Amino acid sequence: MAVEAGPVKEARKVMTQFKNHSASHSAWRPATTLVHGGTERSHFGETAEVPFLSSGFVYDSAEQAENTFLGTEQHYQYSRFGNPTISVLEKRLTLLEGAEACRVTASGMAAVNAALLSHLKAGDRVVASRALFGSCYWIVANLLPRFGIEAVFVDGGDLDQWRDALATPTQLVLLETPSNPMLDVLDLRAIADLAHASGAIVVVDNVFATPLLQKPLELGADVVVYSLTKHADGQGRVLGGAVLGSNDWVENVLQPFTRNTGPTLSAFNAWVITKGLETLSLRVHAASASAARVADFLATRREVARVLYPFREDHPHSTLARQQMSAGGTLVTADLGDKETAFRVLNRLQLIAISNNLGDSKSLVTHPATTTHMRIGEAERARLGIGDGVIRLSVGLEDAEDLCADLAQALNGAA
Repeated sequence: MAVEAGPVKEARKVMTQFKNHSASHSAWRPATTLVHGGTERSHFGETAEVPFLSSGFVYDSAEQAENTFLGTEQHYQYSRFGNPTISVLEKRLTLLEGAEACRVTASGMAAVNAALLSHLKAGDRVVASRALFGSCYWIVANLLPRFGIEAVFVDGGDLDQWRDALATPTQLVLLETPSNPMLDVLDLRAIADLAHASGAIVVVDNVFATPLLQKPLELGADVVVYSLTKHADGQGRVLGGAVLGSNDWVENVLQPFTRNTGPTLSAFNAWVITKGLETLSLRVHAASASAARVADFLATRREVARVLYPFREDHPHSTLARQQMSAGGTLVTADLGDKETAFRVLNRLQLIAISNNLGDSKSLVTHPATTTHMRIGEAERARLGIGDGVIRLSVGLEDAEDLCADLAQALNGAA
């Protein structure tokens, strides 16, 4: 196409001049926010969000560059600090979560690490639920003590343990609910009240519930973290993470850390995740309905010793789950008794794939004791109830009856 005549600086404005398409977002419901929230169009008027695959940005003058670094003028500097495509994703996530601010990261673990290390210093104290994803557990148990940060673990469902641990001044509380992989549901409101009385902020890993099914900030949490790899992209394509909280905490605590240490999400991955969000509501609600069906099916099988699903009446925390969540989620956990049986069942599955990922459009299954939670050790697994027969099933978008049929043939053959 022909280049429009005019000063070079007018062409440069393509990078910074956008039409905000989300002025009425406060009245939108989640499904609409996931399609339109935070959208900014360039002067070209494109319908799909544009991936700005640029590492840096130019200035109209040396004075503008100086003012940008001083913070007296708003202009993109460098994609490690900010990028138009990344900004759209952050705005959309902020609107969905009901948070004031968001920063995205290169992976879910980068998000957890940034949330913790940006806030903590030597001499601080962390209280965490034992039921954490393996890498989260490693950060608390192994990394934080290297920096002189005390780490205390409690059984997340025992409020007396939280009360005893938080009787000592504490700077941060970390938990996930429902937990990985045993789907423990923790009382967010009660834990947040105890944590705040102790001087701590509450960081919640909300990956299993997603912002569609649970709102930790409304239940007293201060910071929410996600692996956007999971349901947000949800189609097995890219890695990503997010940290959400108040403007003050994100700008003054988190931002200096991420800006200078560089756990940056690529603009391309941000664009892929942004497009993935458009179908998040459809995917999460469909997969949750199928997961409930699969859980009920597994509960009828004599080969299955126990089924865990938050909205089943036999789940130990089902009442609390229904108070905090709008649906049971996309994960089902089952105990097949022993490792040999679990492996035989997994190896016979034809439709459901073996993978340690979750929140995907495709149904996936893993054996936590030998994958995601291998390195927390046998004793800690036993304490959490992660036996050698436990499998974690992430239900996707296949027909639920086909998933049940696949599980049935695998169970029959393994027996």
